[in-house]
Amino acid sequence: MGTVLGTVIGAIAATYFGSNVLVFGAGVFILGLLSAAAHSNRNAYRFAGVTLAIVQLVPWAGTPWYFALHRFTEVCIGIGMALIFSVVWPEQEETVSKTT
Repeated sequence: MGTVLGTVIGAIAATYFGSNVLVFGAGVFILGLLSAAAHSNRNAYRFAGVTLAIVQLVPWAGTPWYFALHRFTEVCIGIGMALIFSVVWPEQEETVSKTT
């Protein structure tokens, strides 16, 4: 949820206003409002802010929407790989032996 909000707000801000610290601050504020409206937790808001910073402030020779799509795709691949590894290599539960 946070990555989606961050990519969309970042691409819109970078397209219409460019890379500016005031626009970035306004984007973080808007992300806070949208995160509260979507009832998402703080982690989603944190990821949205990181994604906004990457999309809006990292210089790239292309359109902001193209860069935002790349960032969204990278995060989705990472989430997919984490899910695959959690199934293939599950966390082992610790067993405690009782000695009396």
